[in-house]
Amino acid sequence: MSFQASRRSSEDEETFYMQCRAAYLSVFRSSLTNITSKQQLCHVLQQAGRNPSQATLSKYWTPGTSKLNFDDFCGILKCERQTEEAELMRAFKAMDVNGDGYILHSALEKVLTTKGEKMTTEEVNTIFSLADVNKDGKLDYTQFCRLFASTVRQCQSVAMQKLETDGRWKKQNFGSQSYSPPKAAAPADPAAVEVAAAHRADSDSSLKKDSKPLSRLSSARSRRSSLSNAVTVRASNAKASQVLEPAGLQDWHHSFRKGCFFVEEDGSISSLQYQLHVPQTTNVYITIHPLNIHTPEKPSSWMTVDTALFIVSAGETKEEATLVSFTESKDKEKYVWMGELNAGTYYLLPFTSGCRLKKHNKKSFPGKSVELVYKTDTGELDFTRELREVLSDVFDMIDLDGNGLLSLEEYNFFELRTSGEQCDKEAWAICKENFDMRKNQLTRQGFMELNLMEATEKDGDSADLWVTLEAMGYNQMLELTEACPFQIDVYCESSQPSLQTLSLESGPKLLNQAVQKSITAKSGAKALRGHDNVFIFTYKGEHRISSVIANKTNQKVTVHVNNEQSRNCCSSRGMTVFAVEIPARTKMVCQHVLPINDKQDWTYNCLETILPSI
Repeated sequence: MSFQASRRSSEDEETFYMQCRAAYLSVFRSSLTNITSKQQLCHVLQQAGRNPSQATLSKYWTPGTSKLNFDDFCGILKCERQTEEAELMRAFKAMDVNGDGYILHSALEKVLTTKGEKMTTEEVNTIFSLADVNKDGKLDYTQFCRLFASTVRQCQSVAMQKLETDGRWKKQNFGSQSYSPPKAAAPADPAAVEVAAAHRADSDSSLKKDSKPLSRLSSARSRRSSLSNAVTVRASNAKASQVLEPAGLQDWHHSFRKGCFFVEEDGSISSLQYQLHVPQTTNVYITIHPLNIHTPEKPSSWMTVDTALFIVSAGETKEEATLVSFTESKDKEKYVWMGELNAGTYYLLPFTSGCRLKKHNKKSFPGKSVELVYKTDTGELDFTRELREVLSDVFDMIDLDGNGLLSLEEYNFFELRTSGEQCDKEAWAICKENFDMRKNQLTRQGFMELNLMEATEKDGDSADLWVTLEAMGYNQMLELTEACPFQIDVYCESSQPSLQTLSLESGPKLLNQAVQKSITAKSGAKALRGHDNVFIFTYKGEHRISSVIANKTNQKVTVHVNNEQSRNCCSSRGMTVFAVEIPARTKMVCQHVLPINDKQDWTYNCLETILPSI
């Protein structure tokens, strides 16, 4: 991409987020305020020039949804493209059988309530109640399209004018993205179905001629309040930082567990946690790496996802838990830590930055989705070969101890993930009577039989199967795009370690604290110029660069972050330019940055600027 094209893309991106902000702040006083009802979501989408149907609103605001934040809203706008007047006209003309510019109400109601994203009768009647565009039971669709486009422009214009005339806008931010704690193994609230996953660089908004990109704020002001952190990482440095595998490692005591990162509906990333017990003080060698569940000749697409493991001492309370260390070094796909651990119990908290594993846009795939079931010559229902292969991979993903069988505990992690329910011992006993089991554990064949029975009970309806597959990270083409299986290996020189799988309610908070501590402990605090109580901590590792912003003032601050001068870099924020609003007396992870191509040099050059308040 040329410099000019890159610059235009950045400016379009900034304009889009300013328009998002304008719409949001026309309804709420701050971008830190959450949307707390479907009605509020509808209102703020309308202010952004969208016209959501009840079906659209229900897609993002499900019965389990309690709130959406500003970043969720931005993601929804990316997914819900604004309807253009010409596009609307083409759709109406296709229904105009007489070519006279009018459509009968009865014909239009039938189409709108039965085709595509179905509207309710009430929504259709609202259209018919517009006196200017309806006459004698017909809709003047040309006039309706003009009215629609005019209303959209008016909503956007009013929101932008309010933003530009309100001096408080400079206090607000492009995003409220603080750390979004992933939920436990149970399925996340499907509130914002495609929200944080929309690729934020793909802005459909155009740059207004009179709007000034935020990155072009007064250079003098920027010099007073900004801080630039530039570092170039050589591709060859990766080799220098490797921890050498201890001699005779094959003779050390070994324990391992598998797991999986999942991208949740809100864009956060979740995984199980692990408890390690070390019976006596010993040297320890710990690794975590993405797990290839295919053959070595066919590497899995997620093998480039970055992983890390944070080792936290397990205190009696979560407040007493302290960071011991993390897997900072790398050996090919493995991230490694070696050191001495005292006898005791530790939590192992898996982590991935979100730079390479992220939410994907769930737009319709070309053609039909993959078939899952079919009827045999005898009329019985069976799984297709493609689905059987995927279910076999799912079995490997949830077989956490790798013994080729599923215990009740392992199966329940799967059930919580896909349905939110658990299988009790009584139901497990029934499974033992009906499906192939060995040593009171479900075999691969038994797992297939169980899923086939559930599909048969639905008479071949694939809806529930797709819910299961999507919860496990698969898309409509049966590609694993929103999950990353991994494996943790623990080697102890002097004693046998015990490694157990957990689902800690406090796990996400513990992980966030550990990540922040790892950054602040390995980097010096740098105050932004002119702001002695706002600090940037930047951890510059060989494989990842991460930053934390600490606001020690008694009021919130908004920090504008610009990565435009970075090269061969991708940010966990999904944007090159963004802003973060940090509440008073709070620390917040600003971003994680990885190389796009780790075989090439990469340059991290970030400019942080505090937006002044007036």
